[in-house]
Amino acid sequence: MSTTNFTRRGLMKTGAATGAGFALPTIFTSAASAFTNEPTGDTVTFGFNVPQTGPYAEEGLDELRAQELAVEHINGMGDGGMLNTFSSKALDGTGLLGKKVNFVTGDTQTKSDAARASARSMIEKDGVVMINGGSSSGVAVAVQGLCQEAGIIFMAGLTHSNDTTGKDRKANGFRHFFNAYMSGAALAPVLKNAYGTDRRAYHLTADYTWGWTQQESIQSATEALGWETVNNVLTPVGAGDFSSYITPVLNSGADVLILNHYGGDMVNSLTQAVQFGLKDAQANGKDFEIIVPLYSELMAAGAGENIKGVYGSMNWNWQLSDEGTQAFVKSFGEKYGFPPSGSAHTCYVQTLLYADAVTRAGSFNPCAVVEALEDFEFDGMGNGPTLYRGADHQCFKDVLVMKGAENPTTQYDTLEIVEVTPVEQVTYAPDHPMFGGAEASLGECNPGA
Repeated sequence: MSTTNFTRRGLMKTGAATGAGFALPTIFTSAASAFTNEPTGDTVTFGFNVPQTGPYAEEGLDELRAQELAVEHINGMGDGGMLNTFSSKALDGTGLLGKKVNFVTGDTQTKSDAARASARSMIEKDGVVMINGGSSSGVAVAVQGLCQEAGIIFMAGLTHSNDTTGKDRKANGFRHFFNAYMSGAALAPVLKNAYGTDRRAYHLTADYTWGWTQQESIQSATEALGWETVNNVLTPVGAGDFSSYITPVLNSGADVLILNHYGGDMVNSLTQAVQFGLKDAQANGKDFEIIVPLYSELMAAGAGENIKGVYGSMNWNWQLSDEGTQAFVKSFGEKYGFPPSGSAHTCYVQTLLYADAVTRAGSFNPCAVVEALEDFEFDGMGNGPTLYRGADHQCFKDVLVMKGAENPTTQYDTLEIVEVTPVEQVTYAPDHPMFGGAEASLGECNPGA
C-alpha cells in the first residue's frame, strides 16, 4: 500500500478529529504518517464496546467471549480457530506487526449516549485503534459516527438496521452482519410457500432505527407477495410488558403477527403473544401465524417452547457444516462450554478481519485499513464466499432462514436451518432507496490526526 494511495484516501486531512472536540492522546508531527492513537510500544489496544447490561445484554456478553477468543488467536494462543480456515493467510498468530494485542471493554447499556461515552473513553484514555461490538443499531450508528470523527476504525458487531451501511454509512465503519433488507429478501419466498399470498399482517416494531427499517423491509417484501399490512405499532425498547400491544391484534382482522423485536424484548413479546392464545387462534379461515424476522440462538433459548414453528432469519448459525464454522465452534465450545451465538460469530470475524487488513496493509493507519478492506473477497469464515463491498462497506454473503425446531434434542438446537439463501437473492444496489438512495455517501476516510 503506497503513501500515494493513503493521501488519496484522506491521510493528509488534518484537524478532522480535533474539530469534533476530541483531545486526542497521540498526535504526531509528521503529516505523512500521523493518525489517531498510532501505537509506539510493543502492544496495540482494541476496544470492545458491548451491552453488558440492558435488554440486549445476553448478546453482548457472548460477543465479549468471542472478542477475547479472537485476541487469543491473533496472539498465538489456543488452536487458532478460523485463522486455520480463513482464505487470507496474512495472520500467523504472532500478534500484529510485531505487537501483542491487548483489549479494553465497555458497557453500552444498549443506549446510544452510554455507548458513545464508553467509546470516547476508549479512544481518549485507552488509546484504542479499533472499536468493535454493539447489539443495537442505534448504538452502532452513534458509535460509528463518533469513530469517523475521531479517526478510528469501527468494525460493527450486531447491527441489522439498513441505515448502518445505508444513509448513516461512514468511511471508517464496516459491517459484516447482514441487514433488514436481506432478511426480507430471504424470508419472502419461504413465507410464500408456507403461508400463501393472501395474508393480513400486524406489526409490532421496536421504536428505533433497526425496528423502523426492519418493519419497512419485511412489509415491502410481504406486500410484494400480495400480503396486506393491517397495522404497524411502535413499541419502546425494554418495555418488558407487551400485553397492551398484543391485545388489539386479536380483533384487528390480521392473521399474522410480525414481531420486529430483538433480545429480551422479543422473548417477552413472543411469550405474551402465545399466552394470549395467538398461536392457537384462527383468523380469516386460516391458522394464525407469528413471524420473528431477526433471530438469535439466545432469543430462541429464552423463548423456549414458544419458538416452535416460528420463522425468522439469521446471519450465521453454529449448526452449519463448513470448516470455518466447525473450527470456530470447536474453539469457542472448548473455552466456554457451549456453542457460540450469531452475535459472537460476527464480532469474532470482524476482529480477525480488522487484524488481517492491518497485516496486509502493513499499517495501523485507518486509511490503509480502509483500502485493505474495501472490495475484499474472502472465504472460510462460516458464511461461504463473502465480499466487503467498497461502495458502502457492507458484507454480502448467503443468508439463513430459520424456524423454531419442533423437536429439539438439546437446549442449543432450538432453531433449525430451513434454507441457505444465496447471496444473489439478497444483493441490492448501493443507491437503493432503502439505503439512502443516491444521496448516501461514505465520505472520506479520516485518520484523525
